[in-house]
Amino acid sequence: MSRWRHVLVAAVGFFALVAGNMRTPAAQQPPVAITIAAQVITSFDLRDSSRRQFGVLEFRGGLVLRSSFKHFGGISAIRVVPNGTNFIALSDKGWWLRGRILYDGPQPIAIADAEMAPMLGPDGRPLAARGWYDTESIAQDGGTLYVGIERVHQIVRFNYEKDGLFARGYPIALPRDVRSLPSNKGLEALVFLPSGHPLAGTLIAISERGLDREGNIKAFLIGGPGPGSFMVKRTGDYDISDAAVLAPDDLLVLERKFNWSSGLAVRIRRIALAGLRAGALVDGPVLMEADLRQEIDNVEGLSIHHGAGAETVLTLISDDNFSFLQRTLLLQFALAGR
Repeated sequence: MSRWRHVLVAAVGFFALVAGNMRTPAAQQPPVAITIAAQVITSFDLRDSSRRQFGVLEFRGGLVLRSSFKHFGGISAIRVVPNGTNFIALSDKGWWLRGRILYDGPQPIAIADAEMAPMLGPDGRPLAARGWYDTESIAQDGGTLYVGIERVHQIVRFNYEKDGLFARGYPIALPRDVRSLPSNKGLEALVFLPSGHPLAGTLIAISERGLDREGNIKAFLIGGPGPGSFMVKRTGDYDISDAAVLAPDDLLVLERKFNWSSGLAVRIRRIALAGLRAGALVDGPVLMEADLRQEIDNVEGLSIHHGAGAETVLTLISDDNFSFLQRTLLLQFALAGR
């Protein structure tokens, strides 16, 4: 082979390599349209199908969700748009799930236009490829999404409004104490406080079971006018699995517990936003508590939107841990008096 031919071959190889590196995994892995089968749940109580009231919540309906797509499952967080239709959710294996909830009156009956895609890191590779796959929580600030990654104690920010499911996640600066959380009991709930709140611009991050010396749950105020750490009172052996703002004044905290003697239970507590400040210990009343006498599973996600007549609707979703013994449930409740 002549010298010039060597040069030509090398040049072609170089430009092919550059072009290959410029093709990001996002371009190579477009969102996958999936079919989700939905079995309607009309009664929440397994013993009394006529019962609708559970604490201060009224059961509106639910779905058992199934899909043959191998990455479906493990849903650990969800955010539903204000009108209750479109949603964005994530699995704890680093995949986005989005779609539309279909209704018959107030009753959810199906999921349409569902698609999934791997969550991408700053280099365009899937987060899971670097071991950042334990994605457990999501917060929304307009078109920006924040995702908490439990085992590696990271929060990444996505420009979802601009790039959709192709958005890349960039780590944000976190308080040093976040790194000391237990590896499998780390950041489990994220909430962004929008304008109109005294702490507007603050990202609230709550651990699942990172405990202080008194046995209370560690939480953090990141950014905003008053950053610092605070504690959530731990009672009844419950761990925290998600949270959402109940406008204008409260934070709803979703909790769960499991032991072999009493089984699985979930509850929702209401905490006043006015009490959130560095060094505070916060607590609040229980709005609803349920156990295996009701249609529950490993409930990990909570979202709040407003339904017809401006009623406040809570959407819960469960993580099936990719196990045939568990279910992906989507449950909706209306908050009485709101």
